[in-house]
Amino acid sequence: MYGGEEVSAIVVDLGSHTCKAGYAGEDAPKAVFPSVVGAIDGNGMDIDDAANTTEDAKESDKEKGKRKLYTGSQALNFRRDQMEILSPTKDGIVTDWDMVDNVWDHAFRNCLMIDPTEHPMLLAEPPLNSQQQREKSGFFYRC
Repeated sequence: MYGGEEVSAIVVDLGSHTCKAGYAGEDAPKAVFPSVVGAIDGNGMDIDDAANTTEDAKESDKEKGKRKLYTGSQALNFRRDQMEILSPTKDGIVTDWDMVDNVWDHAFRNCLMIDPTEHPMLLAEPPLNSQQQREKSGFFYRC
């Protein structure tokens, strides 16, 4: 449980171009990486997939319509046949929550190497964010 100064709060800013994550009170974020996600539909075959997945290149087990999601600079720079680069946001508003969850999971588990349930969280959001979007983003951290 959070006890004030015992655990640092995590700050996350999911932008249209980059995702920044770090600890509150520090001058710069610890992790800065593209906020886009590589997606391969279930029909797409990637022969070298298992051999070329690195620890920084996170492959998600979460599937939406049987697609594999790849997040992080190394995962996106590796050539995969039939991989489509998609953005989870449009005009600053989240349009695909599965992709956002994948981006946040990459930031917490691979970049910061923390368990997000053990830290208080501060999420940056666009000023014109709807109440429904705000509730949806808060729901992800209550689970």
